[in-house]
Amino acid sequence: MGVSVAAIVLWVVPVVFAITLHEAAHGYVARHFGDPTAEALGRITLNPLRHIDPIGTVLVPAMLFLTAGPQYIFGWAKPVPVNFGNLRHPKRDMLWVAGAGPFANFAMAFGWMLLLKLTMAEGAWPSQGLARMSQIGVSVNLVLMALNLLPIPPLDGGRIAVSLLPGRAAAAWARMEPFGFFVIVALMFTHVLGDLIRPVRDAGAWLLRALVGI
Repeated sequence: MGVSVAAIVLWVVPVVFAITLHEAAHGYVARHFGDPTAEALGRITLNPLRHIDPIGTVLVPAMLFLTAGPQYIFGWAKPVPVNFGNLRHPKRDMLWVAGAGPFANFAMAFGWMLLLKLTMAEGAWPSQGLARMSQIGVSVNLVLMALNLLPIPPLDGGRIAVSLLPGRAAAAWARMEPFGFFVIVALMFTHVLGDLIRPVRDAGAWLLRALVGI
């Protein structure tokens, strides 16, 4: 499909910030609960260059955009290092550290939705490009939020599940982590991944519209 430079720019800005701020949020909350690892490595920053992974932030989203279309575009940044053993209450605090990423995506989606509303307001300076970028920002962040909430280690939802499950069950669930990536890839290529994330994405969109009044 033909893709213009303008279309690429409209997608690059929301995608890069959605992925990188997601990671920065993990580092910030980990520091709050006692782990300085990310801060020591300079990863608690809003500078996207500190978080970009050439494959996950650039290659995978670009390939999905060009081949499958933008509906379920996703990617990842360089994971922010977290030493859960440094947390004051490792099992309990893991919930907040893991949940910070999806929450950051929801907060960014809220910000994009507010911007979209401003572009729609009567008398507002019309900008089709800004309105389209806002729509993309909402969509990308909701998809990343929903994807990361799947209870599959090493996704954030998997770590949230480990935090909430009792001891033996948590340990068993955590042992799935080396295989989690292959599970996600299999779900994507069997077209099941979209079905799994759609309810959470749609619920997030409904909540945003209710909060913003669109």
